[in-house]
Amino acid sequence: MLNNDRLLVQILLLGLLGAGLWVMAPFISALLWGAILAYASWPLMRLLTRIFGGRETLAAGFLTILWMLLVALPLVWLGFNLADHVRDVTIFIRDVQVDGFPEAPTWLAGVPFFGDRLVRFWDTLDQQGAAMLTQAKPYLGQVGNWFLARSAQIGSGILEVTLSLVFVFFFYRDGPRLSAFVLRLLNRLIGERAEYYLSLVAGTVQRVVNGVIGTAAAQAILALIGFLIAGVPGALVLGLVTFLLSLIPMGPPLVWIPATAWLAWKGDYGMAVFLGVWGTFIISGVDNVLKPYLISRGGNLPLVIVLLGVFGGLLAFGFIGLFIGPTLLAIAYSLLLDWSKSEALTPRN
Repeated sequence: MLNNDRLLVQILLLGLLGAGLWVMAPFISALLWGAILAYASWPLMRLLTRIFGGRETLAAGFLTILWMLLVALPLVWLGFNLADHVRDVTIFIRDVQVDGFPEAPTWLAGVPFFGDRLVRFWDTLDQQGAAMLTQAKPYLGQVGNWFLARSAQIGSGILEVTLSLVFVFFFYRDGPRLSAFVLRLLNRLIGERAEYYLSLVAGTVQRVVNGVIGTAAAQAILALIGFLIAGVPGALVLGLVTFLLSLIPMGPPLVWIPATAWLAWKGDYGMAVFLGVWGTFIISGVDNVLKPYLISRGGNLPLVIVLLGVFGGLLAFGFIGLFIGPTLLAIAYSLLLDWSKSEALTPRN
């Protein structure tokens, strides 16, 4: 009878756990972001707690507001600017349907070898623009729906980041108690190796954070150098924007591609070619080399495990997979390593 009662209690606990996870499912990603940000910036939280005389709530509130100003406001600004550009494209298409294409820009005729052909092609588009847009109208609807879906994803991403910054306040305030609770839970589940695996997860997340921020800083510096050499105005601001956008996949091209197009529009073709090559192979290329190296540095994971974790995590879970992928593979690799060692040490009859 006792065993049946215990089994019933375990079933009820599992049911409650499943129901709790179901309720929390819409917020899992934001909770993970909040936990990662809190852990990565915990030394700063400790410093502020000492400055505020041990008042953890005050330090947590101050640091959360600081993150809001540094992260959430620039993302909201970026989202509104993207919406303005989408609106400009829509207005341009409508004007072309009514008035046709504008006159060819003067610099187009000055393109070496191909200038006259490009001008004639532009005039042909102007004469046949209405008919071409009529034929392309069904496809424009699909393109519009695609842009609408991407805009919705950007909006949900901004909302998720903002929500994670709300959660980070509670991780700051209750961090030590949450850590102790997780350690007790792991001790009940896996015994004496709990602390080792908890430190493994913490170390992997810390290296991923260092890799992401370190790569973003390197890309920002390289972008700044390229903008200064090419003579792009506002190079310092563009470098800062590159740093922010480097935190998301395929972010830096959103900065250096428009800068390259601007140089070509001004007729500075040599610098446009230079910045295009610099952006493709240096600014964007460093992400594929430096980030896996920084993540694997300081740990005992093989580089191939880190590469599979980074790229596989991105494909499977999106940007949050950058942290989930290497962590999962690190735990799986360590479990298999421990299991193989214990099997080798076990005496055989």
